[in-house]
Amino acid sequence: MFRLLSHRSKRLPSCLSSQRRYEHHRAVMAIRREDINPWERRAPLAPRHVKELTNAGVKVLVQPCNSRAIHEKYYSKAGAMIQEDISEASLIIGVKRPSEDKVIERKTYAFFSHTIKAQEANMGLLGDLLKKEVRLIDYEKMVDANGYRIVAFGQWAGVAGMINILHGLGLRYLALGHHTPFMHIGMAHNYRNVSQAVQAVRDCGYEISMGLMPKSIGPVTFCFTGTGNVSKGAQDIINELPVEYVEPHELKDVSETGDMSRVYATVLSRHHHLMRKSDGIYDPLEYEIHPELYTSHFRTSVAPYTTCLINGIYWDPHTPRLLRRLDAQKLMRPPKTLSAAIGGSPQLPHKLLAICDISADLGGSIEFMTECTTIDRPFCIYDADQHIDHDSVEGNGVLMCSIDNLPAQLPIEATEYFGDRLFPYIWEMLPSDATRPLEEEEFSPQIRDAVITSNGALTPKFEYIEKLRERREKAQILNKTGMKRVLLLGSGYVTGPVVEYLTRNEMIQVTVASMLLKQAEALAAKYPNVIPITLDASSQEGHLDSLVKDHDLVISMLPYTLHPLIAKHCIKRKVNLVTASYLSPAMKELQSSAEEAGVTIVNEMGLDPGIDHMLAMECIDKAKAEGCTVEFYSSFCGGLPAPECSDNPLRYKFSWSPYGVLLNTISPAVFLKDNQEVSIPAGGSLMDSTIPLDIFPGFNLEGFPNRNSTIYAEPYGIQTAHTLIRGTLRFKGFTKAMSGFVKLGLINSEPCPILQPTSSPVSWKELLCKQIGLSSSVSQAAFEEAVYEHIEKDDFRMDSLRWFGMLSNESVPQADSVLAALTKHLEAKLSFNKGERDMIILRNDVGVRHPTGELETKHVSLVVYGDPNGFSAMAKTVGYPTAIAARMVLDGEINTKGLVAPMTKDIYGPILARLKEEGLHFMSKSTLEEE
Repeated sequence: MFRLLSHRSKRLPSCLSSQRRYEHHRAVMAIRREDINPWERRAPLAPRHVKELTNAGVKVLVQPCNSRAIHEKYYSKAGAMIQEDISEASLIIGVKRPSEDKVIERKTYAFFSHTIKAQEANMGLLGDLLKKEVRLIDYEKMVDANGYRIVAFGQWAGVAGMINILHGLGLRYLALGHHTPFMHIGMAHNYRNVSQAVQAVRDCGYEISMGLMPKSIGPVTFCFTGTGNVSKGAQDIINELPVEYVEPHELKDVSETGDMSRVYATVLSRHHHLMRKSDGIYDPLEYEIHPELYTSHFRTSVAPYTTCLINGIYWDPHTPRLLRRLDAQKLMRPPKTLSAAIGGSPQLPHKLLAICDISADLGGSIEFMTECTTIDRPFCIYDADQHIDHDSVEGNGVLMCSIDNLPAQLPIEATEYFGDRLFPYIWEMLPSDATRPLEEEEFSPQIRDAVITSNGALTPKFEYIEKLRERREKAQILNKTGMKRVLLLGSGYVTGPVVEYLTRNEMIQVTVASMLLKQAEALAAKYPNVIPITLDASSQEGHLDSLVKDHDLVISMLPYTLHPLIAKHCIKRKVNLVTASYLSPAMKELQSSAEEAGVTIVNEMGLDPGIDHMLAMECIDKAKAEGCTVEFYSSFCGGLPAPECSDNPLRYKFSWSPYGVLLNTISPAVFLKDNQEVSIPAGGSLMDSTIPLDIFPGFNLEGFPNRNSTIYAEPYGIQTAHTLIRGTLRFKGFTKAMSGFVKLGLINSEPCPILQPTSSPVSWKELLCKQIGLSSSVSQAAFEEAVYEHIEKDDFRMDSLRWFGMLSNESVPQADSVLAALTKHLEAKLSFNKGERDMIILRNDVGVRHPTGELETKHVSLVVYGDPNGFSAMAKTVGYPTAIAARMVLDGEINTKGLVAPMTKDIYGPILARLKEEGLHFMSKSTLEEE
């Protein structure tokens, strides 16, 4: 153990020749904050490493972080600048991965990405790195000429893992009725430093040497797999116990007759347990080339005599497993010669009591380790008969500890140790320019071979990641035969009803492909036959095409701008498509190619567009069947907060990004009124074109036109109508408050340099002064007076700005544009709180002239409230019609080829009937006027 501790005082070569390159060059490097896991308290470099860099003229930025184990004042003392903004740095280093939104484009990053095995959880990050043209150096792939890792925490993973499992062993023994000296050892992070942990292990060892272990449990045996740093670190801890090392073949004897005043350990190398399947021989050279020809006899030769397994070997899918599920069942059967228990001295149920899988390879060398434990929940019991994990140290089975960030439990020592190994390579990382081709960098093989992404592409050595990922996904998707496979693109809040509806049929399997894997995983955890995967459809066309090919139907809940791209792949692969979005001009261009391919593409299958069309056509078709002509048509629809949740100036709340809602306020609109076409120009006039709506007197509603209403005269077949308007519903006050934003120039999507993340923070007062051409140094009174003038001296608009904090020195969110900043601000201010609900209101008014001359106005309404503990109203009214249409396509009820909209009775009839079964009830009334 003293060998391990002494690493802190060792100094590595000072790399003076490299340092001289930077004596007159102001390189900038940043140490980012670790923010993915609350237990992550490490840093890639310690203050003494930073001091060498700053002394050589390197500018070092350190993001502030209260959870970092080494206080920032020590980094400051070493010459680093403590600041949030690290965009100046060309090299940004960390320990673990950053979140996607924190990645700065065209920078060189170094961290553990956990992407080299195509780990699904990090594929979203990999896609983001490629899109942002980041150069990624992955520590895990920095190896020497022999292939051994040169920058790692492995030894400290072994140290922490061994301390943890000794603690866990004490708890497991106690649960089985035995107090042991292991109870005096705590979790690794409970000690201020490793010296304190070592002392606790020594104290335990002293009690063992005094013969204080219960006799009925028999000798305690440990097996260490591998001979690398992980195994050595773990052995450094057990060496503080009275331990005797034996060969693996001797473990059986000592496990039965060994001395109870000591523990026994064996170190398992490849030759101890690997053998060729054909003849039982081990050939190390052949194994390196063809590991698939070999199997392990560990399960029969060593495992039955092991109390605690410490697994530290790297596993590859082609290599043999140490333990399979079947092996676990056999190892956990009670011994045939179980002696009678004496009161107070219960017999152990089986020899193997605990496994510490430090490698943390899910489904790897320990096949039944399928989920990592965590620092705050470190142990579970694996019940081999039931194939389930109990979050406990009690019950039947073997204690499992499989924490994947063990060194974080000893963060100070781990930082020093890791920094010593990384520091020599920092010098050649510093001049890396992510905008230059990789070939132009003067990297050593250790760095060059660790570059996973550069210039927007995977480097040649790592191009396999995409293929590996696709193979694994394909195997998972095609695993069950006889299933109808649906690819759902997107995992937003309206997708829940889609998945819920489709998976009611046990023969339908849904693959949820999303940039936000956690959302997709949440759906998979809630509903059967759901596979979550990561996909950025806008930048991963090859991946998208591969997924489309393996499915029977695609449902896209992505932005409408992506639908032409998705549709082209569906046409190419002859796979049907359903969307809830408007049929755009770009989609209409695909009509002939979709027909030729025999593909059905269903559009406008949500609420608006969707249910509004279906209710309109049902009413219009009935009127025509009765010989009537349609004289006017009015349709207004809106997603709103329930009245009790509308307590803000906009009388509105957001379940998704407000960007589209805000942008729509400056859109143009066209409608027909009394045979006159009315055009509202773009730029904000729309908010001044509001009309009060008394359709439900209990609601204080207003409406404004939406897009071009006149284009629906032909598809609806109502060319006789003198008035045709489709519009948006809001509570009264929305448009007046929103028009204040418009008049101040806040609905502006042009780039705004002062709001960029690289700029200093700006207050709302400063931004508004800029927008209205005022000096930011004016008094508050003068500022407010100028704003008041710009919003036409409207008190309500002024009060709205004040309510939103936009007349104050509150900081504006950093963003690319003023509109994007306002979007973030409103998203934070107007999100739904827990327990709040939304509502949707849809109202169609159709005026029909009967052959007798009577004018009848048909009023068709839909009002839906969200369920605070279930689906929102918007999710129900968008998700269910989409899902129903998808099911109809799958079942052949909708089989028209080409572009399809819900305008015909064979489509809208069944869908409206099935929506009623889902609790969406439509109300119909009529008023008559005589000629």
